[in-house]
Amino acid sequence: MASRTSLPVLWIATTNRGKTREFRSLFGSKWIVRDLHCLPRLPPVRETGKTFMANARIKALALSSALPGKLILADDSGLVVPSLGGRPGVRSARYSGPNATNETNRAKLLHAMRSFSGRLRKAYFQAALVLALNGRVLGTQTGRVWGRITTEERGTGGFGYDPIFRPKGFFGTFGELGARTKRSVSHRSQAARRMEALLSRVRAILRAKN
Repeated sequence: MASRTSLPVLWIATTNRGKTREFRSLFGSKWIVRDLHCLPRLPPVRETGKTFMANARIKALALSSALPGKLILADDSGLVVPSLGGRPGVRSARYSGPNATNETNRAKLLHAMRSFSGRLRKAYFQAALVLALNGRVLGTQTGRVWGRITTEERGTGGFGYDPIFRPKGFFGTFGELGARTKRSVSHRSQAARRMEALLSRVRAILRAKN
């Protein structure tokens, strides 16, 4: 087994520590997983895309161009409620305004759906991943998990909308199910598993160069 110091570095294009923890749990045995907290002087990237994939590409290309030689994995993901016209969608992190927090976003969504029942409470989490190096996209993947929005917050695990999202086939929300169970079904985990083959090839190339 390779020592930690011999592992290549995979840079996650996020300052969301919850996302970083998820990626580290998925890739940490084969990569040193770091995020943008390690690079605080980078200029902000404007996410102007209309889809999760478009925003992930914007982040991946901008950061891999600004950080030559660093392998960048950009994620854009969020919650989609069809009965709300697709909201929060690509604005999931800013749903309740420019000073949004996880708590205010959840509160706004529960309020918006206060009169909804049955099928109107269906929702899904969507994730888009883009792997890039030196301003060039190496590959993309997506993942999706369907479920329902609960009528109140349940559980303290996870982050974001996890305490109000109950994935299909489970009685608990992502906030109640625990990290291991969430990893087995989540949108981000699905996309990450589909990205693993490409990451393995890239890791082999990086090792050969060293």
